Amino acid sequence: MNKPMHSILSTANTASSYKDSHIGHMLVEQGKLTLQQVETVRLMQKREGLRFGEAAKRLGLICEDDIQQVLSRQFDYPYLQDGSGNFPSTLIAAYRPFSVEVEELRSIRSQLMSRWFSASRKKLAIASVNSGDGTSLLTANLAVVFAQLGVQTLVVDANLRAPRQHHIFNLPTQSGLADVLAGRSDLNMIEMIDSFVDLSLLPAGSPAPNPQELLNRASFNAINQTLCERFDVVLYDTPALLSAGDALAVAARAGGVLLVIRKDHTRISDLANVSDQLRHSGAEIVGSVMVSF
Repeated sequence: MNKPMHSILSTANTASSYKDSHIGHMLVEQGKLTLQQVETVRLMQKREGLRFGEAAKRLGLICEDDIQQVLSRQFDYPYLQDGSGNFPSTLIAAYRPFSVEVEELRSIRSQLMSRWFSASRKKLAIASVNSGDGTSLLTANLAVVFAQLGVQTLVVDANLRAPRQHHIFNLPTQSGLADVLAGRSDLNMIEMIDSFVDLSLLPAGSPAPNPQELLNRASFNAINQTLCERFDVVLYDTPALLSAGDALAVAARAGGVLLVIRKDHTRISDLANVSDQLRHSGAEIVGSVMVSF
């Protein structure tokens, strides 16, 4: 037997009222509204037939960013407002998740999820052809969008020559991958990233005089195995392929590589060269991303 229409409407109104009340409570928690302002918003909401956020905006009490921040918490989609988190503004996935650029990152994420990552394939190296092509930033931003999906994500800074990830995520210099490979430390120094509960970082660690030898050690395989047992997605930030052989060592152990190509900068001959090297190393070229800056 169908429910009476008034009962269905009553249930819908109750759910909407609860949601609006929850939004108001969250805005008070964040210091965006006072309890008195919440009551003012509710009066206008009732009088004008508006949603809570729309009424608060019309009264000039909050802005669209405030509403999006609250909605992101409701739907477990973390991102940061400008000035919070102490990360650089270039970590756009953290600060501008609704921008065109981040939508492109989500598209890359979707393709990687469908074409590469699986329960038995969790590792991916990210490497550029030349130095200075933005590999570290791309890796960090991709890691954020994976974490926003609720996927347990780890960034491994395998650029032992010029590490960047601890700067991007505002972490102090400490032990890391180099120390683990040298047998001087373990994986307990993996750091969870504040504001993103599903994102962690294994920094590069202490400066080493022999990065290529460290990355070619057999112990790297055991480390990779352990990381894949703890995380769903493991992204390796690597040096440029033409700068040293380090990236080839990492790509071979990851099994796949995402190539970073810089528009109007990367030479076709260089791209062909590194592609051949990667194939000979046994790494699959999963795809390529063209960046411009």
